[in-house]
Amino acid sequence: MSIKEKVVSDPRIKEFALWLITSKQNPRPRLWARWFINPFFHKKGSGTVIRRYTRIDVFPWNKFNTGDHCTIEDFVTINNGVGDVLIGNNSRIGMGNTIIGPVHIGKDVIFAQNIVLSGLNHGYQDINTPIKNQPVTKSPIHIEDEVWIGANSVVVAGVTIGKHSVIAAGSVVTKSIPAYSVAAGNPARVIKQYNPSTGTWEKPTA
Repeated sequence: MSIKEKVVSDPRIKEFALWLITSKQNPRPRLWARWFINPFFHKKGSGTVIRRYTRIDVFPWNKFNTGDHCTIEDFVTINNGVGDVLIGNNSRIGMGNTIIGPVHIGKDVIFAQNIVLSGLNHGYQDINTPIKNQPVTKSPIHIEDEVWIGANSVVVAGVTIGKHSVIAAGSVVTKSIPAYSVAAGNPARVIKQYNPSTGTWEKPTA
């Protein structure tokens, strides 16, 4: 049995290991974990820039990898506590974004400002237990290559946004968006799609 399997299989060891890495009252990695553990588990691509005023709350049990020549702007929060956060080559994460895994972001993606993506949901079904103490669920968000998401948008768990699509500013994306589409609104709906036959962007047929 590997060390990881032993830790996971024994509740006492698991609880102690979690305490070493993070605090229940302040669920972010302790300083020593950020300095001495995370660099061995996470990959920062060549030429990638992570600005000074970011909050990178990443843990060693899930991935946080960036491709080459990415930019993560100031005031971004990234958390991989319940799922991987993967960012492809040449992608830009704008100021003030919040990304909670599991989230997979493709190549050449543009995020504007103050966007929220969360692959996590809190349970609420048991009315006798505070929501914060109920189990969480997760479902990956997939942002395919060349997507552009406008400012102040929200993308919920389980959504896929197809290649070369545009999400208008202020949209709330609750369902997957096909490739080569423009979507807007709350909830977001497709308002244009690329027609390869005509080579133009057209309103979708009813």
